[in-house]
Amino acid sequence: MIEFRNVSKRYDTGTEAIHNINFKIEKGEFAFLVGSSGSGKSTIIKLMLKEEEPSAGNIIINGKDTTFLKPSKVPYLRRSMGIVFQDFRLLPDKTVYENVAFAMYVVKATPKHIRRQVPMVLSQVGLANKARVYPNELSGGEQQRVALARAIVNNPSMLIADEPTGNLDPNTAWDIMELLNDINLRGTTLVVATHAKDIVDKMNKRVIRIDDGNIIRDEKGGYDGI
Repeated sequence: MIEFRNVSKRYDTGTEAIHNINFKIEKGEFAFLVGSSGSGKSTIIKLMLKEEEPSAGNIIINGKDTTFLKPSKVPYLRRSMGIVFQDFRLLPDKTVYENVAFAMYVVKATPKHIRRQVPMVLSQVGLANKARVYPNELSGGEQQRVALARAIVNNPSMLIADEPTGNLDPNTAWDIMELLNDINLRGTTLVVATHAKDIVDKMNKRVIRIDDGNIIRDEKGGYDGI
């Protein structure tokens, strides 16, 4: 699903964020991307999403080399991905239903499909009774559930979550991780960038650890090792 081949990224400032990175995430995998601030995690996420271009190497997404992808093709690439951020990024003037439906309008889904799909996904994330409320009426955990619903409503093959529990209390964070695990068990490939050591330890999934732009560990286990 995702492969980095000898990928490096040097910014215009001269900072080399990642150096000669190699890894492959297979279909249906759940992988944590961990490391301290400035380690290179965010750069890897941005490269996956085509928000940044590599300085060297190749990035393969869904079997296609996206390294030289034309800008006009990037939105189509992103349709295969669900994306969840730490700060939710909901539209404040739209209801929960409208926030999730908006992701379907963008890909020109039919009104009939939207009416059927949105309630089903809201039920999946435990928000069936919140469809008509606005984001500012929700808790942080509920807002992140809306963001998750929006990310999966178009049935993406992969879900990329960048610090999805960063703004949540421990109990709510764990609820979100259990929801992500359920999504993975339904067949969606998951990549989660996080600082949350306790969650990584408890989940016991594949951990790709980045330090100073290099992969220093790639194996199943906890944050600091098996």
